[in-house]
Amino acid sequence: MLSSIKLAAVAPIAMLVLSNVFMTFAWYGHLKYKSSPLIIAVIASWAIAFFEYCLAVPANRAGSAYYSTAQLKTMQEVITLLVFAGFSVFWLKQSITFNHLIGFALIAIGASFIFRS
Repeated sequence: MLSSIKLAAVAPIAMLVLSNVFMTFAWYGHLKYKSSPLIIAVIASWAIAFFEYCLAVPANRAGSAYYSTAQLKTMQEVITLLVFAGFSVFWLKQSITFNHLIGFALIAIGASFIFRS
């Protein structure tokens, strides 16, 4: 019983992380290839976003059995920031500044209130 509760809590988070990787590539991956035609970027982004939806929709449906919708949305936003920070550094080769870290931390602090009883 305990392991199924842990799985119900962790599986949606893992799926949201993976879905965010896909969505971040769909939204920002093309910025590394600015010389390619915009229509190619749009079509490639749609194709990538399909896989994001294949993960996000079941993650939210399964997660709603364990988390409130406000908690799911908050997790999504915090995960998005974390994935984006890594993507920005490793894919786009842009550095994260101290101001970015402070801003992200403030958002995470605000998000923590959603999980308080």
